[in-house]
Amino acid sequence: MDRLDYMSMMCNEHGYVNAIEKLLGIEAPLRAQYIRTMFDEITRLLNHLLWLGTHGLDVGAMTIFLYCFREREDLLDCYEAVTGARLHATYYRPGGVYRDLPDSMPQYRISSRRSEAELARRNENRQGSLLDFIEGFTQRFPKYVDEYETLLTNNRIWKQRTVGIGVVSPERATQLGFSGPMLRGSGFAWDLRKKQPYAAYDRVDFDIPVGVNGDCYDRYLVRVEEMRQSNRIIKQCVDWLRANPGPVMISDHKVAPPKRAEMKEDMEALIHHFKLFTEGYCAPPGEVYSAVEAPKGEFGVYLISDGANKPYRVKIRAPGFAHLSAMDEMVKGHMLADVVAVIGTMDVVFGEIDR
Repeated sequence: MDRLDYMSMMCNEHGYVNAIEKLLGIEAPLRAQYIRTMFDEITRLLNHLLWLGTHGLDVGAMTIFLYCFREREDLLDCYEAVTGARLHATYYRPGGVYRDLPDSMPQYRISSRRSEAELARRNENRQGSLLDFIEGFTQRFPKYVDEYETLLTNNRIWKQRTVGIGVVSPERATQLGFSGPMLRGSGFAWDLRKKQPYAAYDRVDFDIPVGVNGDCYDRYLVRVEEMRQSNRIIKQCVDWLRANPGPVMISDHKVAPPKRAEMKEDMEALIHHFKLFTEGYCAPPGEVYSAVEAPKGEFGVYLISDGANKPYRVKIRAPGFAHLSAMDEMVKGHMLADVVAVIGTMDVVFGEIDR
């Protein structure tokens, strides 16, 4: 799942894991739901930052790329702290998440290439736990978004390249199967986190930004405001996670492996571990559709089980597929140079489109 939209790794995992949990009739512990919500929003920031930096490059704004990648580094460090990987995380598991949040943040080491003062500056935000690091990031981030807006929002060249380009009416956006910022940019306040809440989204407070004109500029504004709202959600999740320790995985060893310490002392736990990792588990026969609000739009997983330990069929509803299909219609009547702005505003990743 991580390799589909490889800019929205954990959101892809969330859609698949939700589908499996629906089939099995299980529910992850509340702490795991909050961790998933927090990392979904960290993933949304990662996705939008890469989109903003590269879309800027496409349209000719060179500086924004450097600003966005500065923040991406911090967020990828959060991925690395919980999973050991910066991209393909495999962190969400049926029944919860792989492990709880770490109590310490990895730090930069002494190197001949950096002075002691530089080392101290880089490690300044890394003295506490992962939650401390994320909280520090949420306090800094609104100022960074202001910097992006200073560079682009009222920049006359940026507006010349995006205002009135690739206009899609709300009616046509729904007919074309748009979702996410592509749909909300046309003025449709549709967001699965509000309309069909999952994880802990019904417990956090945030707004749905919508556009007015349905052009490239409105879709840019929607995504920038989404970053501010994601920051809001992450703050609330950090506060809740600080106050509420607890399990992050269900205790049913038919689905979730036992702890390694148990496995080394208890024969039953060892058998559970062996059976789970050699055979997996059998979901009851049935079919289920599970959708999440991924950064690019509605990421859906349609799963059919015939009672075996492997799915009979998995069909993925990738948001970028519908958006790219509208390319021909959106560029009609525009200049050839506007094609770059239109494909940039779609935020396509071919991993999920080609599957």
